[in-house]
Amino acid sequence: MANKLLVAPAPHVQTAQSTAKIMRDVVIALMPALVVSTVVFGWDVLRVVALSVASCVVFEYLIQKFLFRGPLTISNWSAVVTGVLLAFNLPASIPWWIVVIGAFVAIAVAKMTFGGLGKNPFNPALVGRVFLLIAYPAQMTSFPQPAGAVADDFSGATPLAAVKNGAAADVLGTQELLLGNMPGSLGEVAALALLAGFVYLLWRRVITWHIPVTVLVTMAFFAFVVALARGESGAALWQFPLFHVLAGGAMLGAIFMATDYSTSPMTVRGGVIFAVGIGLITMLIRLWGAYPEGMSFAILIMNSCVPLINKYVKPKRFGVK
Repeated sequence: MANKLLVAPAPHVQTAQSTAKIMRDVVIALMPALVVSTVVFGWDVLRVVALSVASCVVFEYLIQKFLFRGPLTISNWSAVVTGVLLAFNLPASIPWWIVVIGAFVAIAVAKMTFGGLGKNPFNPALVGRVFLLIAYPAQMTSFPQPAGAVADDFSGATPLAAVKNGAAADVLGTQELLLGNMPGSLGEVAALALLAGFVYLLWRRVITWHIPVTVLVTMAFFAFVVALARGESGAALWQFPLFHVLAGGAMLGAIFMATDYSTSPMTVRGGVIFAVGIGLITMLIRLWGAYPEGMSFAILIMNSCVPLINKYVKPKRFGVK
């Protein structure tokens, strides 16, 4: 009788989920925000997104084909996700050559240098975005005025920049923050559309709620304490936290970037620690830093802490009570 005991390396539990399916779900979840952004800013949105995605895919293909000389992985949609997320961090008026440079940094430097998907310690799209922000600050902070925007209040500045320069947090109503009728990057102008994507990812079990909710709750609590310390009362006391949760890249970063499998902790407890750090650093930069937005920097800083978090926050060993 043949021995039917097979010894094989992990994983031993198989599922129907795959990298390609997960990445396609992320792209689908980003579609509502893409539609709203296109309505707000026009066809330039599709130009930026298409160029960013095409550049990321081409750069990954060329590197794998001529440098790694290994199996091609562009069919797993990870380069597409990076391209869309990079585009969502750019203004609609950005020159085409800056988009290409950002895609090169995201793929060639932040992803493929470390060996490709699953081995990169930092979120590639955010590395590309931060590089462009430092290298081309004028182009990265010049935002087109959307149709119907409150031009007298913002004059091309994002809501966060306006508040940073002394405007009240309620200068823009909650409806505008939810629907996206304001200047900003492609992915930070439609909080309601991003929330729809969040619900879809939860339904598809691509992500869990722990990191996004913890990031946003931490930001809201921090803003509430600051508003309380400033002597705010009444409506202003809750408008300040609500503004910081809905404005800028808070939703995009918390839902789609902080939850990246490769650059976030392995455990739920570790994820909560990771998310609290992102929320705190974001608010510290927003309120007292040089930039009006701090989500990108906060996620990258906490990405660097993930190995340490994974080392000290581990799941229980199998069989241990």
